[in-house]
Amino acid sequence: MSEVIAALLPAIRIEVDNGPGFTVGPNDDTLLRAALRAGLAFPYECSVGGCGACRFELLEGVVHTLWEGAPGLSERDRKRGKRLACQSHPQGDARIRVRLGSEADKPTVLPQRITATLTERRAITDDMVELRLKLANAPTFLAGQYALLYPPGVAGARAYSMSHLDQGNGEWRFIVRRTPSGRGSTVMCTELPLGATLDIDGPYGHAWLRPSPRDAVCVAGGSGLGPMLSIARGVLAENSTRRVHFFLGLRQEAELGAAAELQTLIGERLSATVVLSSPGNPSDWSGATGFVHAEVERQLAPGLGTFDHYMAGPPPMIDAMQDLLMVRHQVPFEQIRFDRYV
Repeated sequence: MSEVIAALLPAIRIEVDNGPGFTVGPNDDTLLRAALRAGLAFPYECSVGGCGACRFELLEGVVHTLWEGAPGLSERDRKRGKRLACQSHPQGDARIRVRLGSEADKPTVLPQRITATLTERRAITDDMVELRLKLANAPTFLAGQYALLYPPGVAGARAYSMSHLDQGNGEWRFIVRRTPSGRGSTVMCTELPLGATLDIDGPYGHAWLRPSPRDAVCVAGGSGLGPMLSIARGVLAENSTRRVHFFLGLRQEAELGAAAELQTLIGERLSATVVLSSPGNPSDWSGATGFVHAEVERQLAPGLGTFDHYMAGPPPMIDAMQDLLMVRHQVPFEQIRFDRYV
C-alpha cells in the first residue's frame, strides 16, 4: 500500500543555481541519489555521510537531515549553512548551490535501487566474509565501483564495493568486514539468512578502471581488498600486456586469509605484496612490515609517476597515499583513483 501511495505523490523539483535542475521522486531517499540518477555530475565519494564531498548550500526550501551528526560536516560547515546531499531529503521544491563536475564526472551507469537476494556467504577471515547477491534486472557496473546495501532492520545504507567483474548474470559479490560496533556489518556477516532479500542501490563511485597504456598499482587496506580485486581482474581481462602491482595492508597474521584471495591472480602480469603493520611475532613473519604506503614507495619509487594508481581502504591509508603520490612524487592527479572507506 505504501508503494501505491508513494507513486501518487508528486515529484519534488530541485533547482541548481547556475546549473541544470532535477526531480526527487517518491522512492528516492536522498537528494544525492536523485541527482545521480538524473545523470548530474554531483560531487560525492562515500555516499554515507563520512567524507563531506557532497556538501551543498540550501538557498530556498526545506530539507530533512537524516544524520545530524554526520562527520562529513565540520562545525565551520554547519555554521555556514552547509549540508550533505547524501543525508538530505527535501520536503518540497528547493533551490541549492553546488559546484557540479564536468561531463567526465557524470555517472557512467545511472544507479538504480532494486531488490537483491543473498545466495551465498563465504568466510575469508574471522571477521571478513564474501557475500553473493542475486539481483533481478541488475544494471551493469564497472570494475572498482560500489553499491549501497540496506540491511533489514538497520537504519540507513552501508557502502560496499563489488569484488569481481560484471558477468551480466545479475550476481554482485562484496567483501564485508564485521566491526564490533557496526550493526549493519554484523547483520550482513552473521545474521541475514540465505534466501533473505534486501534493497541494493548502485552502482556508484569514481574509482573505476580507466583504459590506459600504463601498468596499474592497486593498494588495499582491510576490506578495501574487494574493489582492488575487481580492478586487478579488470586489468588482467584486458587484451593487453599491462601489469598489476598489488599491495595489501593488513594488521596481523590472523587476517592473512584475505591474502589468499589474491593467490589465483598472481602470475606473469600480477605481483602481490602483503604488508603487516603489527605482526604478532615479527620473527615468524618473513614478509614486509610497517605501513603499506611505505612499502609502495620502497618498491616503486622514484618511478611512481609511470603508473596508474588505484587504492581503497581506511582514511589514514588514503591520506598517506595521497601525500606520497601527489606531494612527494608529483604524480598527476588524473593517474590516481580512490575510494575512502569511512
